[in-house]
Amino acid sequence: MNKPNFFDDLQAKINQAIENSPAKDIEKNVKAMLGQGFSKLDLVTRDEFDVQAQVLANTREKLEALEARVTELEAQLKRP
Repeated sequence: MNKPNFFDDLQAKINQAIENSPAKDIEKNVKAMLGQGFSKLDLVTRDEFDVQAQVLANTREKLEALEARVTELEAQLKRP
């Protein structure tokens, strides 16, 4: 008996059993129920979060550059 084929066959049979069982319907129903529950919450996707984190990082860099420029200009005004 070829071991890789045995495991492939076993996995195929398990997948077929799951597809034909009520467990698949339960999984679909749970996913739908969770999706519906999450949609009621004020959540953002990971992609949206990552975009906003990058926007915040860029804004922070610009703010630091502007603060340094203001400090430099204030120093120039204080010189005679």
